[in-house]
Amino acid sequence: MAQKSDPNYRIIAENRRARYDYAIEEDLECGIILHGSEVKSLRSGKANIADSYATVDNGELWLVNSYIAPYKQATIWGHEERRRRKLLVSKREMARLWAATAKDGMTLVPLVMYFNHRGLVKIKIAIGKGKKLADKRATEAKRDWDKQKRRLMKELG
Repeated sequence: MAQKSDPNYRIIAENRRARYDYAIEEDLECGIILHGSEVKSLRSGKANIADSYATVDNGELWLVNSYIAPYKQATIWGHEERRRRKLLVSKREMARLWAATAKDGMTLVPLVMYFNHRGLVKIKIAIGKGKKLADKRATEAKRDWDKQKRRLMKELG
C-alpha cells in the first residue's frame, strides 16, 4: 500500500549552495524561536537562508542573517527581517557544536528550513568545513563521471 504524504510537512527554504561550498560532516535538527508574524510569513513561503549561518554565543545557538519577509497584515506588531533568531538544541549538542566551531575551525551552515509533521518550524543545520576551489572542481568532476557512468550502464543494459 502506498504511503500517504504528510500534509503538514513542507519545505520553506533550502540552502542548495551549502553542499557545494562546504564539506558536510554531519547535520542535526533544531527548533527555532519565532514571532507570530514570522510564522505567518513562513506559511506563505517567503524566506531565504542562503546567506545565513549559525553561531554559538554565550552558550546559546543563534541563526544569523536569515531573511523572513515582513507579513503585510501584521502592521503594528511586525518583525525585523534579518534579526538574529535563537535556535533550540540540547546542552550536549551545544557543547559539541561549540567544540566543532571553536577548536576544529568548522562552520555551522543551515541546510533547510521546514514545517515538520506537527506543523512546527524546524531548521536543519550542518557542521561543515569550507571547500577550496580545487575541492569544488573535484566534486564536480566526480558528479559528472557518475552521471556518465549511469548513462553508459543504461545503454549497455
